[in-house]
Amino acid sequence: MKTSPPRVLTLNAGSSSIKFAVYRVGDPLLLELHGKIDHIGLDGTHLIFHDTATDQQESLPVAVVDHSAAAMFLIDWLEGWKFFDAIWAVGHRVVHGMAHAEPTFVTTTLVGELHRITPYAPNHLPQELGLIQALHHRHPGLPQLACFDTSFHCTMPRVARLLPIPRRYEALGVQRYGFHGLSYAYLMEELVRLNDPAATKGRVILAHLGNGASLAAVCDGESLDTSMSFTPASGLVMGTRSGDLDPGLLAFLSKNDQVTPALFDRMINHESGMLGISETSSDMRDLLEQEATDVRSAEAVALFCYQAKKWIGAFSAVLDGLDTLVFSGGIGENSPQVRTRICQGLDFLGIELDEKRNAISAPVISTEGSRATVRVISTNEELMIARSVCRAMELSSAC
Repeated sequence: MKTSPPRVLTLNAGSSSIKFAVYRVGDPLLLELHGKIDHIGLDGTHLIFHDTATDQQESLPVAVVDHSAAAMFLIDWLEGWKFFDAIWAVGHRVVHGMAHAEPTFVTTTLVGELHRITPYAPNHLPQELGLIQALHHRHPGLPQLACFDTSFHCTMPRVARLLPIPRRYEALGVQRYGFHGLSYAYLMEELVRLNDPAATKGRVILAHLGNGASLAAVCDGESLDTSMSFTPASGLVMGTRSGDLDPGLLAFLSKNDQVTPALFDRMINHESGMLGISETSSDMRDLLEQEATDVRSAEAVALFCYQAKKWIGAFSAVLDGLDTLVFSGGIGENSPQVRTRICQGLDFLGIELDEKRNAISAPVISTEGSRATVRVISTNEELMIARSVCRAMELSSAC
């Protein structure tokens, strides 16, 4: 018998990690446990966790060789916790949902659909599906909910979805989708909670700036455009992803450097971005420390800030102005220097930073007289998944 109060488990399978969190359902949702298995398939695989009730934090070595073994290890480990029998449902971050506009309960039909669309997200969907199926095999009666990163952008108008290639490819589902939707949905809910009028009736640009980075243009609470496109490799330059490239580059490299499609895919996802430019690191913290003495690091930082500023300008045109700009993600939340550089020269959009507030990453970093409000909000995809599960399960009106 399930114990009370119920719990929600959230799972987020990445290319080399599995993040997890357990929330106790109530008003509000209470985080009880969170952590991750990191460096899956690489040297130094560890399970890192934090038990918030006891403040216990540990890092345990994990002897697994791939995602499948890591999934089974994590399930075994979670089953050893006293709250496991109280888990009422599981929410998964699923990077691609095609036309799904809402979180969807996992069924045999949905699993089959996700298998069919794996070519659209080959670096993410196989791991996510493996985790879903492993959990179903061990606990077939446990409801599972797929929360899609693409759903937030289902409101984009057709003109923002179209790719300028032959129409016959549209029948294959080739279009602009956008990602980071769970982060964006959470940020919009935070703006509502903060009583920012632009959250429901206004023009908002959301900047999720981390190792993976993108921006979204939101009008009256609905996504109008976003920087990522058919895949998460497009848009803004990122940690190891290239962002937008001239499509003729593949033909050039294939002829002049024997670059195959597989090598090109690896290059644009794992060897490019700030790592490719700097040749030293994909981590903005490292690059900022090195930029005074390493021109490559300085150029990587400059390119990131330049492109982010350019996207903000473009999306302000899409929105016909700007009311609120939100910085989030690891870089957006923690790097005053990057926020300053991005916002320099954007006074024509009504952006005026208060550098003292910015230096301490205050919730609002714009001046009192700034026409556009500039905020720093810590994103929380796991909490957004847990809220989605609660809503779907109708466990708590507080969710």
